[in-house]
Amino acid sequence: MAKTKENKIKIAVSAKENNLESEVSDVFGRSLYFVIAEIENGEVKKSEMVENKSTDQMSGAGISAAQLMAEKNINAVITGNVGPRALDVLKQFNIEVYRGDGAIKEVLREFIDGKLKKI
Repeated sequence: MAKTKENKIKIAVSAKENNLESEVSDVFGRSLYFVIAEIENGEVKKSEMVENKSTDQMSGAGISAAQLMAEKNINAVITGNVGPRALDVLKQFNIEVYRGDGAIKEVLREFIDGKLKKI
């Protein structure tokens, strides 16, 4: 996704808290929140916080979270780790997955600059 400088892209970051100052969550499917950011011309134009309602599921939380990403028309996900079944579902929806950790604002900048590794 090196073309983020010219294009418009929508990405979701798994978040520990309900704000942009949060750290990236280590987990995808059981992340408490997702920060959804719209990036245009290399800048975050707008963002929204979405509560992950699948955290309490006995099983399949990652799959449910992946389906939520598809419903929200997400192009890429940034998270600490993602399970194999959730990764399969994300790939089916052509959603790229990147590993990130630290502050969400910094991770978004690293994504825009093409510095994150794909999972």
